[in-house]
Amino acid sequence: MSKKLVAFFSASGVTEDAAKKIAKAADADLYEIRPETPYTQADLNWQDKQSRSSVEMSHKELRPALSDKNAKISDYDVIFLGFPVWWYTAPTIVNSFLESYDFSGKRIILFATSGSSGFGSALDDLKKSVSSEALIEEGRLIHGKKDIGDWKEWVETLSV
Repeated sequence: MSKKLVAFFSASGVTEDAAKKIAKAADADLYEIRPETPYTQADLNWQDKQSRSSVEMSHKELRPALSDKNAKISDYDVIFLGFPVWWYTAPTIVNSFLESYDFSGKRIILFATSGSSGFGSALDDLKKSVSSEALIEEGRLIHGKKDIGDWKEWVETLSV
């Protein structure tokens, strides 16, 4: 049986809620990806081109600092990696997380929350941040809340 981790970044709590349910459904440990400097509401204002999130997403080479680098990635075989969709991709803090660890030989299954957009370029953008020896795949896009039964059904289809 594989050892599983649900790692997630959540700006508003929506992705955190999904991550907790996936962790329960998959019998996985939980790890929150947190920025060294937490995002404020003003930072998240996508309509303000000078807001922190807008600047980060306009300059995809930027890597927000993480509050810690204590995830024990080497202990896991499968990592569910969750994030909100920002500007049709993953927030760059998710790249910061991926670039901070060795994911060689790991299976990374993405899940994302979004009001209406799809994964966009998230898979391709995130693949650039891990070794070619890691398997990273699009998992599930979440619109709205799901109950634990939905998550169990999904996890069972993944053979993890």
